[in-house]
Amino acid sequence: MSLKQLTTFNSQLATHMYRVTQQIDFCYGHRLLNYEGKCKFLHGHNGRVVVSLEGDKLDERGMLVDFTDIKRVLRTWIDNSLDHRMIMHEADPLLPLLQAHNQPVYVIPHNPTAENIARLIFEYAQQHGLPVVEVMMWETRNSSAAYRQPLSGA
Repeated sequence: MSLKQLTTFNSQLATHMYRVTQQIDFCYGHRLLNYEGKCKFLHGHNGRVVVSLEGDKLDERGMLVDFTDIKRVLRTWIDNSLDHRMIMHEADPLLPLLQAHNQPVYVIPHNPTAENIARLIFEYAQQHGLPVVEVMMWETRNSSAAYRQPLSGA
């Protein structure tokens, strides 16, 4: 790490004093393309997302973000868009079949890995004004992937 990157990193550590975390559980199905293991077949998970928000200032209520606001923005979107749906790659050859049979799907431009689902949720939170710094996506109770905010200047 260069001196500039280290200085930027230390500066960010010093300014982000508060962290709020919320856990959101949901059920989903998927399958992986270009994969040779069991996950190439349609299957489901009881997923858990842990969303971490950070900032250096509290609002007039003494909160970084009200947990109710996280629920209103993020949990509602996950419940309405991802929960009990097949998360499918837009090029998956099974997608038209599922759609033809009115199966609930959520289509993404990437392979629906835990890494890409974490990024999807991170970007949604960010686009809706939440000061998200990391989304940890637990695909099973033993396996997780995270997507976090890249360090500035890195």
